[in-house]
Parts: sequence; structure tokens; C-alpha cells
Amino acid sequence: MAREHDDTTDMTKTTATTTATTERNEKDDMTETDGRDLAAIHQPVLLEDCVRLVTGGIAGRAHADHAPTIVDCTLGLAGHSTAFLKAVPEARLVGIDRDAEALALATERMGREGLADRFIPVHAAFDEFSEALDEHGIGRIDAAFMDLGLSSLQIDETDRGFSYSHDAPLDMRMDVSQPLTAERVLAEYDERALVRIFRTYGEEKFSRQIAREIVARRATRPLRSSAELNALVDEVVPKAHRPAGNPAKRVFQALRIEVNGELDKLARTLPQIALRLRGHGRIVVESYHSLEDKTVKAFMAQGLVADVPPNMPVVPPEARPFFRELTRGALKADEAEIASNPRSASVRLRAVELVRPIPRRYAERFETAITSDRQYGERN
Repeated sequence: MAREHDDTTDMTKTTATTTATTERNEKDDMTETDGRDLAAIHQPVLLEDCVRLVTGGIAGRAHADHAPTIVDCTLGLAGHSTAFLKAVPEARLVGIDRDAEALALATERMGREGLADRFIPVHAAFDEFSEALDEHGIGRIDAAFMDLGLSSLQIDETDRGFSYSHDAPLDMRMDVSQPLTAERVLAEYDERALVRIFRTYGEEKFSRQIAREIVARRATRPLRSSAELNALVDEVVPKAHRPAGNPAKRVFQALRIEVNGELDKLARTLPQIALRLRGHGRIVVESYHSLEDKTVKAFMAQGLVADVPPNMPVVPPEARPFFRELTRGALKADEAEIASNPRSASVRLRAVELVRPIPRRYAERFETAITSDRQYGERN
């Protein structure tokens, strides 16, 4: 684990670079970039709850040797992050995003908001969490936030194929520098692998039939566009057995998760965050489908129960829970939020606080989880 030191030099270098970039692009305090209103492009989900959970307890933690540190692992267009920094004027924030376009837009926004001197942008996937902190000499943090949904920027852009509502190349990469695309998955994976992806990541009942048809067709004409995939699924899935909405929804979700290694990265990132928390540091996560939420819930549950046999009358101090639940299950968007921001309908917000040092055996378990199953990270 990295030893914490004075980050003034690193912060100064990053701030100088960020400020220079924003000054070249700044337009008289406008909230637009290249004609785009960032606040309109992406409306943060459950913003007030996220600010309360992330920043609660941070105020007043500033010390001579370090500022309170928040990490936004899924920076996007910085809607949540700007609110975090405004809520805690003494804090600094590390913003991680694998989407270079989103990172550039967020960095410009921080400059316009007057927050650039407390902001460190990092172009990386969130499972590179520890490396990102080490690079900037940061040892411990006070809070980490993850918004696991696609940003509206990614959904609304029609050239990456994230949405089944627009015809586009079958790309689906959050980081366009990686080689694996949805088109390659559909063209190169065997039938068994496609069935596994659709069934595991999309919970698709007709996984086998869809995979079989993909393999049969690609022998003469591989799928290249979202419209072609939409049409194939529409032909294969019986109309009497379709869920509400587009029948290809689950297939698109499954491909996106596979291309970006989302669940594997999430499973490796949560233990990295836990091992970097200061006392009373917090982990706050917004999930948007059941597989993400199950992963988050299972990880947090490890620290929410006493590590003793059932019915043990006295729990020794070293076996007491090391997390405290801050949300009592998962928070959901209310009707008013869903009406103003329909993309919040499926959100599940969970948060925990570290109340005592992580026991050694759990720390070892977390270290193992971080280093295991690097298949997707290495391939992507």
C-alpha cells in the first residue's frame, strides 16, 4: 500500500494542466461545451442522497498533512462530483473515467465551476483504482462513489451502439482504445460462450436460440449494426413470451457488460476501495440492474455481520462488524424523481461506513479478489 505524503507538487502539476486546458476552452462562464449543455446532457440520479451519503462526516477532517479525499470512480460529466466538492470546500476529488471524451468534458466543467484546483482527472477503468491513487501519492481516502449506469452522453451518442433505439455500429466500448467490441464478440465467440453471456449477463430466457441464430448467420454475413442485431432478436424471440419493451434489451445489456468487463471490474474494485478507506470512510454505489446490485450487496454484507458462529451469546470486539449500513437496504428513486429523470427508475443506492479496521482474514480475502480472474482486464 502506498505511503501517504504531501501531494502539493502532484496537485500543482495536475491543476496547472487542467487550468491551462480549461482556460483555452472557457467561454465567459457558460455551462456549455461545443454547444452542449452538460447539465442537460446528464441529470445526476438521486443527487441529494448521494451528496449526503458521500460527504457526511467529511467536513472538519482536514489536517495539516492531507485534505479530505473523495474518489468518483465513474466520473462521467461530473454532475455528482461538482456537487461533492461544493458541499465540502476543503476536500479534493479524484475523478476516474475510462471514456476519454467524458473525462475531457468533465475537466472543462470543473474549470468553469472554479473547482479545478481541487480536482484530479484520471483516464482509467475503475478497477485501476489503486494504481490511480498511487500515481498521485494518495494512500487513504474518505469516500468513494460509483454510479454504475451508462451516462446520458453515452446513451444519446449514436455512433457507439449502446442503445437499441438507434442504428449504429456494434461497438459498445466505454474506452474506445480497447480492441474488444460487440461486433467482435458476435463474430468470434462460439455458440456456448454467447449463450453464457446472454444468460448470465442479460438473464435472457432465449439465450440458446439467439446464440444459435447468430452463429448460423455469421457464416455468410456477420452482424455489424445494432439494427441488424435488433432484427435478429425480433425474429427469434416469440411474441407471446416477450418482456415489456424492446425484446433485444437484455441482449444489448449482456453485450455491453461483456465488452467492458463491467461485473468483473466491479468485483475487483470494491475490495480495493475498502482497503483504502480511512476510519469512518464511506463506499456509496448506485446500481441499475440486478447483477450489479447483487455484487454490491454481497460485498457490503461481508462487513455488516458479526464474524461468529450462530447463537454465540457474546461477540468479541475483534469479530464485530466492520461496516455500518447507511441506507437500510437500497434507496430507490421516488415518483417525482422518476418523472423528472426517467433513467432513475431502476436505480438502487447502497452505502456503508468503515467503523473499525478490516480484520486480517477479510483483508486477505479482499487482496485475493483484487488479483484473481484478470481475464477481462488483460483482454480489454
